Amino acid sequence: MSAIVWIAAVSLAAWLWLLLCQGFFWLTDVRLPAREEPSRWPPVCVVVPARDEAAVLSASLPSLLAQDYPGRAEIFLVDDGSSDGTGELASTLARRYGGLPLTVDSPGEPPAGWTGKLWAVRHGMGLARAREPEYLLLTDADIAHGPDSLRELVAAARTGGFDVVSQMARLRVESRWERLVVPAFVYFFAQLYPFRRIGRRGARTAAAAGGCVLLRTEAAERARIPDAIRHAVIDDVALARAVQGAGGHIWLGLADRVDSVRPYPSLHDLWRMVSRSAYAQLRHSPLLLTGTVLGLALVYLVPPLALLGGLALGSTATAVSGGLAWLVMAGTYVPMLRYYRQPLWLAPLLPFTASLYLLMTVDSAVQHYRGRGAAWKGRTYARPDAVADEG
Repeated sequence: MSAIVWIAAVSLAAWLWLLLCQGFFWLTDVRLPAREEPSRWPPVCVVVPARDEAAVLSASLPSLLAQDYPGRAEIFLVDDGSSDGTGELASTLARRYGGLPLTVDSPGEPPAGWTGKLWAVRHGMGLARAREPEYLLLTDADIAHGPDSLRELVAAARTGGFDVVSQMARLRVESRWERLVVPAFVYFFAQLYPFRRIGRRGARTAAAAGGCVLLRTEAAERARIPDAIRHAVIDDVALARAVQGAGGHIWLGLADRVDSVRPYPSLHDLWRMVSRSAYAQLRHSPLLLTGTVLGLALVYLVPPLALLGGLALGSTATAVSGGLAWLVMAGTYVPMLRYYRQPLWLAPLLPFTASLYLLMTVDSAVQHYRGRGAAWKGRTYARPDAVADEG
């Protein structure tokens, strides 16, 4: 057999393994687990780190203020050095809409060794500590919650005995590029961190979605959150690993009525969103980067190339292997497209989308070695691995 036939066959074998042996990552039925309303609703504090979020706050904060929660709940919005009037707008919205009590405060610039968001979270958790909450809801300023979101999260945590209950918010898919790139982002995330495995006790896989994380206060103290992860650029996964490492039980799934209102209208916006942290996900390792690029090429780019090349060269084995691999790939993408209510003709385009992610990952590494690192809202974290050694 020629090398191209072997490569096509390996790609097909990889897809059969992903289909059957990677926690059925491609299914989208992992939603909030079975839950019952507790006899006593525990006190909860909501912590919202916000930096220059005035453009989205009017679409998200009112949904938190309007939470229908039977117990005691309070919101702490931490204005992380905004220059666009985020804090003032939050206070105005609270006066206009009423609802849950809102406190707006600012921690000042983060000290060495801290990312800005986690420094804001630490400040918010410090403010909340005086209320003695049993749970903390850590949610981003661009996340809109259904009116029963908080009570459903708490009920799920209490019923299942979870220390973390996290929902991956449904991201916006309105522009052409959002439709092409966003469902694939969640699909790739689920492939790396299969949701079914995360919810099992004793599981090795740990992850959370930073836009919506209900965290038991006792578990946060035991895991030293957020101090133990103060340098993390990908803070949600780091938080889940820290809680799990301290013996906690975590759960992650897709959301039904928790939505991100942040727009990514152009490819440039989506490129920045992915590339700012992609190389950090690979622990800034050239070896992992090389393996990732080769893996993406083998799994996502080889199938269509093998099909077309096999047809052109008259190699039936190559064409059949490539075609079957492409068919399995597209089939596993269909549930995510349905979850995002997108047309199914996007499924065969997944190799093209994967090639964009490959380039975004390479660009993330290039920016890192140019000293630009992970940049977000005016802050740059050039060497998170070095930051961890400071302070």
